[in-house]
Order: sequence, then structure tokens, then C-alpha cells
Amino acid sequence: MAFYVVYIQEAHSSDLWQVPSNLNDGVLIASPRNFEERGEVAGSCIRKLGIKIPAVLDDFQNSTEVAYTGWPDRLYVIDRDGRVAHKSQAGPYGFHPQDVAAALQRIVPPQTQTTSLGGQ
Repeated sequence: MAFYVVYIQEAHSSDLWQVPSNLNDGVLIASPRNFEERGEVAGSCIRKLGIKIPAVLDDFQNSTEVAYTGWPDRLYVIDRDGRVAHKSQAGPYGFHPQDVAAALQRIVPPQTQTTSLGGQ
């Protein structure tokens, strides 16, 4: 089983949709102009938020975001056959970890479950 964060387009860039909380926190990020800049912004985000899950970048055409309606953010469980086993509502308010845990328990055979999936 693997978990990944997919970094998609910046939701609150300073040149498109700056939110007051970002201004207050000094988070002023312009829209990346190329894939390298997107990688730099993603790396900064991952480090500052202390995210420990491996992260990958969406391409600069936003193919993953478009295919999975990932904006602003969502939680997905993809089964072994590549099918969507769970899609959360838009986050963060649509995130329900117990739904993700239930989807994982449905698709992971019991003999391979080594830890509890129902934790917070």
C-alpha cells in the first residue's frame, strides 16, 4: 500500500486569489510560470507544513487535477486495478478519515493488514 500527496496548481497564489489568512501569515506565492517553479513551490509547501507522505507534482497542464477534480483538495483511495474506491468531498471540510479507513479495509485483504486503519 502506498500513500502520496499530489501537488496541483497553487490554490491561493498572490497574483490570482490571495486570501487574507495568507497575507496575515506572510504566505505570498505567485503562480509558477513553469514546471521547475511549481516544484520549488511544492517543495516549500511540503517542508513548511511538515508533510511526511511522499509528494509528486501534477504536470503543468494540470492533468491530474482535471481528471480527479482535485482542487482545492481531495482524498482518494485507488484500488489495485486502478479504480477509484473512495473519493472524498472537497477538503478540508469534506474530509472524513473514517470513510478513507473503511475504503482501505474493503480493498486490503485481512492477512495483509498489519496496523489499525481506523486511527485519527
